[in-house]
Amino acid sequence: MKINRLTIFGFSILFFLAGCGTTGKDFNASKVNNIENHVTSQSEILKNFGTPFKEGIQNGMVMWTYEFNQYNSIGPDNSKDLVILFDKKDTVNSYRFTSTRSE
Repeated sequence: MKINRLTIFGFSILFFLAGCGTTGKDFNASKVNNIENHVTSQSEILKNFGTPFKEGIQNGMVMWTYEFNQYNSIGPDNSKDLVILFDKKDTVNSYRFTSTRSE
């Protein structure tokens, strides 16, 4: 059975494209430094980061998650996550930011 170069090239491209993708919504991580526990309001977070990728409840507190992940078959993966817990006054109780790249 003869396989031509075009078929091999097509399968190679398909292999690399299958290994690439993104999840979440990109956000401006440079604004994370402006967040202050018990000071920054929920409306300020919404203004600075937009609508969260996920919303939930943890220990009775509203939790917003901002997440962006890039998967790449030929290079390094990139990800950044910001998880914010709001107290009953709708201010930041605590937050956690993680990233695989320097912002």
